[in-house]
Amino acid sequence: MSVCPHVSDLPRPEPAPLSDTCLECRAAGTQPVQLRLCLDCGHVGCCDSSPARHATGHFQETGHPVMRSFEAGENWRWCFVDGSIV
Repeated sequence: MSVCPHVSDLPRPEPAPLSDTCLECRAAGTQPVQLRLCLDCGHVGCCDSSPARHATGHFQETGHPVMRSFEAGENWRWCFVDGSIV
């Protein structure tokens, strides 16, 4: 895990998830592989193992830097800007 200046800028408490799945995948009729929660706004998107990579797309569109796994039993976070687990 690395030190990331973006973590200190995150809202506290973390935002509530805006959905229980990747709505972009649902709209496209596809199944997300893994879910990720944006820690800036609560957007839920699929991971880079999913064909559409909606969590990364959300970062590219919004600049929201840090997400965490939205999978049961996982709590790791990833900073898109730093390219590392934080």
